[in-house]
Order: sequence, then structure tokens, then C-alpha cells
Amino acid sequence: MNTVEVRDMLAEDEPFVGTCGHVGETEEIDHAAKIRMAWLKDMIDKGLRIKVAAMEGKPVGKAYVMPIEIYPWALTGRDILAMPCIWVPPQYQNQGVGRALVAEAVAEANWQGKSALAVLCYAGEGWFMPATFFAKQGFAAINQRGSEVLLWRPLNYSAEPPEFMERQYVFDPIPGKVAVDLFWNSFCLTSVNEAGRVRDVVGEFGDQVVLREYVADDRMVLMQYQIPRGIMVNGQEVGWGYAAPRDKIREAIQEALGG
Repeated sequence: MNTVEVRDMLAEDEPFVGTCGHVGETEEIDHAAKIRMAWLKDMIDKGLRIKVAAMEGKPVGKAYVMPIEIYPWALTGRDILAMPCIWVPPQYQNQGVGRALVAEAVAEANWQGKSALAVLCYAGEGWFMPATFFAKQGFAAINQRGSEVLLWRPLNYSAEPPEFMERQYVFDPIPGKVAVDLFWNSFCLTSVNEAGRVRDVVGEFGDQVVLREYVADDRMVLMQYQIPRGIMVNGQEVGWGYAAPRDKIREAIQEALGG
């Protein structure tokens, strides 16, 4: 088995990190990667660290850790480092890559003097951020909301557990128009891709549809609405987990227009 080494992101790792391993697959992904890399680099001075796992110098996994105050998902807390994403391509799983990344994240939290490390995971054995994996790495569940599971690993006795944010969205109708409220953030490649698709489709309908964007990169916006990602068509949320397809966005708007 090859040795896994974990390093802070190098310039040569940026295509792998920015595209979530989908280097050169589509122009859409490459464009979104530039947006998210710009955000990631801006957050480094605020405590974000991008950890890249490598085998024989080649990137085989990545993880992000950041102070919860700049965390892009719907959690609140204090003196905590949060891990929004850890990802290992299928061909490198079950080789200790994920464990090495988690160990480095814990070390980073200790180095930054944080009281705990928190992760927002998902129940079951899904492909993305499974709670069972983190439980095996010493994380304990605090709360569960639907399929979302909030886990943490306290690092000292002063640690206070983080909490889920609670949505504060109230639909504000626009007479005679269909309103599309788009919540997105620059951290998530899927969210950036989705936002671009929503803009494109809304543009097809001219002045019949009004697009209102709420960018969770702005902490005040995230705290006000407590929604890091979402699409609301006349107040009704639409979504498919993966980046919303243009045809499905179009169908939702057409239905709101009365068919």
C-alpha cells in the first residue's frame, strides 16, 4: 500500500481542489472552479486551511477546515473549527486517505487553539460525508435533522457544542410576476454551477420572472436567512441534491406561470 502524505494545498493542487477532482471535464465546472478558488484563497487569512492527501506526489483526497465563523453551511458555535467537506475519489477509498485527512484536521484544530472540531454529515452509508465514517474517527453525534447529522470532537473541557441554524425564510411575493429566490455560496462547486443555471433559465422568461439572489458568502446574509443553498420558486423549494438541471428549473418556473 502506498504511503499517504497530507500537505497544505500547493499551487499544483489547485485544479484538483477547485474542480473537486473533475479537472477539464466541462467548461461549466472549470468556470465554477475559478469562482470557488477565489473564495477559498480569500478565506486563508481568516483561518481556512485546505489539506490535500497525496500518494507519490499525486492528489488523492482533500479536506477543508475553517473557523465556524466563516463556515459556509448552516451551523453556529464559538471557538470551533469546522470541516465542511472531505472527499476521496472512489479508487482511493479504503486506503487510509480519509483517516489521514481527519487526523490532519484534528491537528490543525489543536494548532489553532480551537476547543473542538465539528462536521455536518449524513445518515446512512452515502457516498458523501457519511456519519458512520466520522463516528469511527472519534466524533460523537450531537443532533440530527432529517438525514443531516451534526457531530463533533471536543478537544478541551471548555468546548461548547455547535448547533444547527434554523431557516428564517419568508416568501415575499411580487404581484404579477414569478419570483425565484436563489440562495448559493461560493464554497460549494455544485452550488456555484446551480446558480449559473438558474440565472440562465430565468433569463429565458424575460420580465415574467424576477430573480433575487442571496449569497451566503456574506455572513450577515447567511445569519439573516440561515440558508446556504436553495432555490425557491414563488416560495416553494425545488431541488434534486445534485446541481439543479436546467430543464427541471424551467419546468418549475413554467408551472408557477400556470403551465
